[in-house]
Amino acid sequence: MRWMRTALFTFLTALFLGTVAFGQDGARDSADVVTVQVIPATHEVAPGADLPVAIVLDIGAGWHIWTDERPARDDVATFEGAVFTSVRASNAWKVIRAAKVSKAEWFTADPGEPFVHVRAQWPEFHPVKADVGDGLKTYPVFEGKTVIFVPLSVASDAPTGPQNITFKLEFQACTATNCVAPSTVDVSLEIDVKPGASSGAPPAVFAPFDSAIFSQIHSGVAPSNLIEFAFFGWKFSVDPQGSGFFVVLIIAAIGGLLLNFTPCVLPVIPLKIMGLSRIAGNRRRCLVLGAALSIGVVTFWIGLGLAVALISGFTSSSQLFQYPIFTVTVGVVIAIMAVGMCGFFSIPLPQSVAGIEFRHDTIGGSVGFGVMTAVLSTPCTAPLMGAAAAWAATQNPWIVFIVFGAIGFGMALPYFILSAFPQLVSHVPKSGPSSDLVKQTMGLLLLAAAAYFVGAGLAGFLVSPPTPPTNDYWWIVSALGTIAGIWLCWRTLRLTRSVKFRSIFCALGVVIAIISVSVGIQLTDDGKINWTYYTPARLADALTSGDVVMIDFTAEWCLNCKTLEKTVLESSSVVARLQAGGIRTIKVDLTGNNAEGRELLKKYDRVTIPLLVILAPDGHEIFKSDSYTPALVLDAIQQAANPLKTNP
Repeated sequence: MRWMRTALFTFLTALFLGTVAFGQDGARDSADVVTVQVIPATHEVAPGADLPVAIVLDIGAGWHIWTDERPARDDVATFEGAVFTSVRASNAWKVIRAAKVSKAEWFTADPGEPFVHVRAQWPEFHPVKADVGDGLKTYPVFEGKTVIFVPLSVASDAPTGPQNITFKLEFQACTATNCVAPSTVDVSLEIDVKPGASSGAPPAVFAPFDSAIFSQIHSGVAPSNLIEFAFFGWKFSVDPQGSGFFVVLIIAAIGGLLLNFTPCVLPVIPLKIMGLSRIAGNRRRCLVLGAALSIGVVTFWIGLGLAVALISGFTSSSQLFQYPIFTVTVGVVIAIMAVGMCGFFSIPLPQSVAGIEFRHDTIGGSVGFGVMTAVLSTPCTAPLMGAAAAWAATQNPWIVFIVFGAIGFGMALPYFILSAFPQLVSHVPKSGPSSDLVKQTMGLLLLAAAAYFVGAGLAGFLVSPPTPPTNDYWWIVSALGTIAGIWLCWRTLRLTRSVKFRSIFCALGVVIAIISVSVGIQLTDDGKINWTYYTPARLADALTSGDVVMIDFTAEWCLNCKTLEKTVLESSSVVARLQAGGIRTIKVDLTGNNAEGRELLKKYDRVTIPLLVILAPDGHEIFKSDSYTPALVLDAIQQAANPLKTNP
């Protein structure tokens, strides 16, 4: 995991008033002012025994190192631009971070390692008041002599003889006016695993150590594992343990609900509303069919969750679109359904194929329509949903099952509410020329969606990363959308003389046509940003350039990605900043089988896209989000481009 490096805030001119500046001794990095020592409670330990270890940091006078502790106190804040003190133990390369006061973070080491159940007991932080640009707040730091206790539980089948444990510590030291470069320090400890070994009195440094943590380890108490959420600049975290798990389910359901407002799903909502309106007079039947549709949506998401839980290497719905045959198949199914929906297409189809129309007045058709609606949503990731799904993908199958079910529940909820209260749709035209016109227009828009899926699938077949995929198919999508808008306007003029209805529906048709033409123009040009398409070598070159690095994860099948790129990244303010220089722009296009790109996405702890990552010139992560605005991007670039000054 990569930690966020310090960014420019003029806060250090006021930070830690009252401390003594120590920056005149020529220190070049944090290791020059912080010494690290590792002390075991004993050097001999029996297999299956417990072994506390103390990591002692002596921090020079006037210096501080950062912690990102978030205690249950409203008066303590976290400065997200800091390099937080972290500990990595043995060769498992699992990160332990100070997350909460009086709580420990822990992990189980890799199979075959002699030391398991590694946790960290962090000392109390020292509160310091400072104004970092958000007003005067209290921030937590470590200073003076700081002791981190790491309780090790030796495996019962650990091999006997000398065993080496390596601890990696990362930290950055600051004074009242400046910071030196962060340091990563390796400290090794050799322990002799010997049957029958008994420990004597531990050194005095262990006096504050709470040995009760071993009973928690052996009783299987689960660790705290905060899930970080971001929603257009609003950041918060949830501990999924205990009652926090229900909060995660609520957030996952909200994410599923928001899926209905993505470009992937919006075209089918009017179709379902019309279907429900036809049976609004029969409340019981309406409720049954609405429930059937909801079951279809939830069933798909639960099935997807089971695939994530049980299929090795499968972590998200977006992976389905890594297989072009899947994308093309989805497009063909949608096209057949659209043809059946548009009554003016007289194409004879076998009954088995025509059934794909998903009739709204049958239970089977409603379930099928629900599944189809959920499938349509898979290229889009709603805000909040991505973080919940990514966390669930790392848990046991039951957790995956429940969280993905919550996403499906949230997505299905609007349809169930409409069916439970049919008076909400009772005034929608149920039949006749006006109803047929809406169906025909929606059918044409679904044909545009089908062209999008088929085109994205074919692009996946033809692309060879890092070469960018073709986007010419967007002209077909644009043409079908334009035809839909023109058809709506022309047929409205033929069907009614009402000035009111002519004005409303002709205006809507014109808007649809204009948007469709705009989509064709914008999504087939090269854009306003000079992207470098990702390879590990190109990213490595960017990271050694001394510039800020902006990484955009995208794909031809990801409509959210396209929307964010055109509306945010290519906004005039962001483009102007990129053109000013000092920024390398890397695009990771996951169209087709881009294994290296998928691996990089995993490195940033995500399984879904869109995702934007901004790195400081030294490679530390400053910003990571799937929902952002131009202001957020500009602020992140500003932080990354202006790191805190360091001593020469």
